[in-house]
Amino acid sequence: MTTTIQTRHAVHYTQSETMTSAELRDTFMIETLFAAGEIHAAYTHYDRMLVAGAMPTAAPLTIGADLAKTVGTDYLLERRELGLINIGGKGKVVADGTTYALDFQDGLYLGMGVREIAFESEDSANPAKFYINSAPAHASFPSRIVTKADAIENHLGDQLTCNKRKLYQYIHPKVLPTCQLLMGLTRLEPGSVWNTMPAHLHDRRMEAYLYFEIPEDAFVVHLMGRPQATSHLILRSEQAVLSPPWSIHCGSGTASYAFIWSMAGDNQSFTDMDFVPMKDLK
Repeated sequence: MTTTIQTRHAVHYTQSETMTSAELRDTFMIETLFAAGEIHAAYTHYDRMLVAGAMPTAAPLTIGADLAKTVGTDYLLERRELGLINIGGKGKVVADGTTYALDFQDGLYLGMGVREIAFESEDSANPAKFYINSAPAHASFPSRIVTKADAIENHLGDQLTCNKRKLYQYIHPKVLPTCQLLMGLTRLEPGSVWNTMPAHLHDRRMEAYLYFEIPEDAFVVHLMGRPQATSHLILRSEQAVLSPPWSIHCGSGTASYAFIWSMAGDNQSFTDMDFVPMKDLK
């Protein structure tokens, strides 16, 4: 079993505006999250969010002391909570002896205090892919599965503006209690490519996107930066990007796709966002 851990430091927007494309990728993108039999993680200094991917094959994968050391505790969820969504084949998560069976697009919340976490695939030829987010916590809430049917379904956008989509709120105060973590999945309808527009900011929270179900010969152009000084990143399927509070986050694909969004910060109000007028983007 291999666990790879990166650390991503926070930067000021004036620094980002002098970066080359390669530097932007190194600072804000997580290019590899899923590899057979491995855990890949990025510990970020944006609200201390931990972003990770686990892809178990023949043998289980466990969260060990290396990740706990990264966050400075004896075990990962000693002072944290964790959310995940499975974007691969059927699998299960075993947390302190309790087994949670997860199908494609099933989610799971694990509360603060869970000590032992293992990931398994039902079929190593079609492995589970667990996309994981973890944020600091101050209280322990019950662990539970959140299926797609449990999530709050929202219908957004319009075909005329190429952004018709369904947004599913998995980890959300109206679904289950958490300390600060929010997590959900958005799927674009065929023919739609913009994941949101107009763009917005939320200065009180960071956000991370995992793009997936992008065809091999396609990509997403992810827009970031201050509204007055935007930059772009090219993302392929199953790559993630970090969005600082000062940055817009929106994008357009060469074909329809899906993405998982997650947030941590001062509040859990999904509508706490400042929209940027289209004419102000530069």
